[in-house]
Amino acid sequence: MAKYIFVTGGVTSSLGKGIIAASLAKLLQARGITATIQKFDPYINVDPGTLNPYEHGECYVTEDGAETDLDLGHYERFLNAPTSQANNVTTGRIYQTVINKERAGEFLGKTVQVVPHITDEIKHRMLLLGKEGKYDVVITEIGGTVGDIESLPFVETVRQIQWELPEEDVMVVHLTLVPYLKAAKELKTKPTQHSVRMLSEAGVHPDVIVCRAEEPLNDEIKKKIALFCNVRAGRVIEAADASTIYEVPLKMLEEKLDLIVLDKLKITNYKEPDLTKWTIFLDKLKNPKSTVNIGLIGKYIELQDAYKSILEGFIHAGAMNEVKVNVVNVHSEDITKENVKDLVGSLDGLLVAPGFGNRGIEGKIVAVQYARENNLPFFGICLGMQMAVIEFARNVIGLTGAHSVEMDSNTPDPVINMMEEQKAITMMGGTMRLGSYPCSITENTLAHKIYGTTSINERHRHRYEFNNAYLNAFHEKGMVTSGVNPATGLVEIVELPNHPFFIGVQYHPELKSTVEAPAPLFVHFIAAAKAYAKK
Repeated sequence: MAKYIFVTGGVTSSLGKGIIAASLAKLLQARGITATIQKFDPYINVDPGTLNPYEHGECYVTEDGAETDLDLGHYERFLNAPTSQANNVTTGRIYQTVINKERAGEFLGKTVQVVPHITDEIKHRMLLLGKEGKYDVVITEIGGTVGDIESLPFVETVRQIQWELPEEDVMVVHLTLVPYLKAAKELKTKPTQHSVRMLSEAGVHPDVIVCRAEEPLNDEIKKKIALFCNVRAGRVIEAADASTIYEVPLKMLEEKLDLIVLDKLKITNYKEPDLTKWTIFLDKLKNPKSTVNIGLIGKYIELQDAYKSILEGFIHAGAMNEVKVNVVNVHSEDITKENVKDLVGSLDGLLVAPGFGNRGIEGKIVAVQYARENNLPFFGICLGMQMAVIEFARNVIGLTGAHSVEMDSNTPDPVINMMEEQKAITMMGGTMRLGSYPCSITENTLAHKIYGTTSINERHRHRYEFNNAYLNAFHEKGMVTSGVNPATGLVEIVELPNHPFFIGVQYHPELKSTVEAPAPLFVHFIAAAKAYAKK
């Protein structure tokens, strides 16, 4: 049986429970302990697939096609290991499962209640990964904040697990805020005391308190928190603000969080942590030799979490190229033919981002045209690739009315069309082309140079595709379809060989980029931008 760690949060949201969970898992991994992380989200959506990016940030897609919380991206980037559908569970999925069981008569006529039926289903899912025999430790992040009404069933389930399992098999790490009042020039512990008291009233007692603070916590403050929150003094640790999330594992190592956990869980078979690759990456990240300015052309730029994996992909690729990637957000709604040069002319590369819907589409097309005509390194992802296809069809092939049927169902030239298997689907959630699919790459192409192989697997999240009825027209005018799905012929990669760097992909390479294995497309794109900047 695995051992279980639950990470809860108090006082306020966005304290970084996911980063603390991922950092702890990284430290355990570095000590030879096999660990995985799962996220339990308290919202009633079955998954974040139908949520607007402004609501919840990006929707992260796993290898097996689950649409999940963006924290799973952090888990994968830190651990360099894939997650799955089992790693993200929502209240909506729990209730859906229980209601389906009730409709099937599985409860034998009993009154279905939050306790025990909902909590039993939560418990089943919380313990599921630990029963696979693959992990020594399962870390579970509980979404939301202690005191939220929607989080209560999850907290109650943690209480039951604490009661049922041996003391050395389960522990709770509580992340809280210790605010600094500038007027009084002091840190205040009262919010933390209230947060822990609220958690304790629900029957769950934290074993470790991790304190987010803008100013250093001295021993006196740590002792005060320990005394009033009834934890050992050595188990109150500081999580100071870091210049990058990738510093947090090293800060937690300094605070001995991993040793505290190993002691509480009575794990004795571990080694000294090996974080060599991590520290090399951090050294390159913090000591770049030059800077490149990359335009991120999107329509959700007001919320950076909407493009979280892309931004992290830039960080990984920047470190690999020993450059600082300065991301310049350009709202696609603001771009016109008249101002495009002013907005992007001074940049070293353009990435046209994924998205859905008609808003800002023409601006993206104009940006692609500028990059193509001015030999500016271009990288299009999903919708960005589709915009490159539409731009080429309109301005090179001469199909002036070319469009995607997503934006214009009456277009005379639907160069981007709905996938056949999608046409009869009316439900929105979980119905797109999702998860990992193979792609065959043509030799002697830019894609082949980037990947160094003729066969790859990448993750997808889309409903529309390149219309193969126009394939010859594109080939005749010089656009190369260098990657296709071997089973369906679906075009996965387009590129222009007479351009320094112009490539668009239907899939999402950013979802597989990690600290130890940066996405090849990002690495080569940043390398092209670096070369362009030197010129």
